Parts: sequence; C-alpha cells; structure tokens
Amino acid sequence: MPISPNQGSSGGGTLVTITGTNLTGTSAVRFGTRSATNVTNVSPTTVTAVSPSGSGSVGVTVTTPGGTSNPIPFYYVGAPFKQTLSPTSGSTAGGTTVTITGTGFSSATSVAFGANTVAPTVVSDSQLTAVAPAGAAGSVGVSVTTAGGTNNGLSYTYVAVPTVTSVVPDEGPVSGGTSVTVTGTGLTSTSQVTFDGNPAPFTVISDTALSAVTPPGAAGLVDVVVTNDAGSATATDAFTYLAGPGI
Repeated sequence: MPISPNQGSSGGGTLVTITGTNLTGTSAVRFGTRSATNVTNVSPTTVTAVSPSGSGSVGVTVTTPGGTSNPIPFYYVGAPFKQTLSPTSGSTAGGTTVTITGTGFSSATSVAFGANTVAPTVVSDSQLTAVAPAGAAGSVGVSVTTAGGTNNGLSYTYVAVPTVTSVVPDEGPVSGGTSVTVTGTGLTSTSQVTFDGNPAPFTVISDTALSAVTPPGAAGLVDVVVTNDAGSATATDAFTYLAGPGI
C-alpha cells in the first residue's frame, strides 16, 4: 500500500494519496497516533488525506469496516533554513549559478528569485545550486521550497550590463594622471575601469557616472572598458594619450 508523497512538512498540511485494495468505507487515516484530516475515499483503491503535524518517521494506517491496514512509512521534514547565498548579484539576463547553503535542502523542489522559479540542483542536505533566471535590475527575495515548507530571507541583486556614452576629457598626457568623468548606465556596481587594458583608480558617482584617473599609457587612441557584475562595456578609441613635446 504505497503513499505519495511519502514525506511532508513537520507542520502538517501535506495532501497525500494512499493506494491499495479494499479501501471502501475508510473511516480514518492515522499518521502514527495522530489522525489525518480531510480523509476522502476516492475509490475502492484510493484514499486521500491531509497529514497532521509530526516529526521523524511514522507509520500511516488506514481503517475500514474490515479493520486497520499495516503501517507504511511517512517522513516528516522540517522547514529549510538558509544561511548564505553566493554570489549575491548577477546579470539581468540571468544565467548566474548561485550556491545556497543552510540545512534541510535534501527535498528541495524549487528556488524562487522574486516571482520567477527555477529547479535547483541538490548537492547535499546543506547545499544546493540554482541558475538565476532573467530579472529586472534591482534586488529580489530568494526562497527555497522543500517537502518541509518554504523559507526566505536572502536577497539577490540583478545588475544590468553597463554602457559607456562619454569620457570627458577625452585626451591627456601619456604620463597619466588625468581626471576623467565616464558617463553611461549600470555603473553603480562597477568593479573595474581600464584604459588600453591598464586598470585605473575610480570612484562611482551614481548609476550613470563615475570618475577615474588615467594610468600611464602609450601615445594614441585607446579603448576605455567599464566592468561590473553583469559584464563589460567597451568605449572604442574613447581616450587619446598625447605624447609630450621633445626638443
């Protein structure tokens, strides 16, 4: 006599389906010593019921006018507990693999990023991974659903790939040291600014502007690249290094 699902929340409330024979006239379904609710005799071979609260492993029995069945195992599962999420941000296009650690993940069936849900990969009872779906820029709550229930409390930030619209001033000496303002979009989470591949110190002013100081470089036009958690934007030939006079 199988039961499906064979596990559920320790708080109760799991709708289970029990199949077997001679189930007509079922008067009670018990999980251990506790009675189930909403017992429905669907057919002579099927009964549904809602589990009461409980813990650990219990035997489920069905009682009919003919007697009480042998017990079949049902496992109570506690609600999941999340501790960490890494990385905590990624592209609005989705595709970032996120690792979540905590407890009670063995029966995880879904991970929600805001309103969007994905199927996780369970690594162990204390760890799972999920590929973030696409989402709008900003922070969303992350929740994990298992047979024991749903838990949330962590957040994930969607970041748009940056754009660069201008670099002002657009020229300076090869010795570096020119203070420039880079404008564009998605600049809040900027992690690096380079001139011809050389990192430049920078300060984020807003999501649409940052200031940077040019590093030394070779004379000529160079690309300016801004990188954030979602990707990079290249402003081709956006800055000109000027050679000093010679006499």
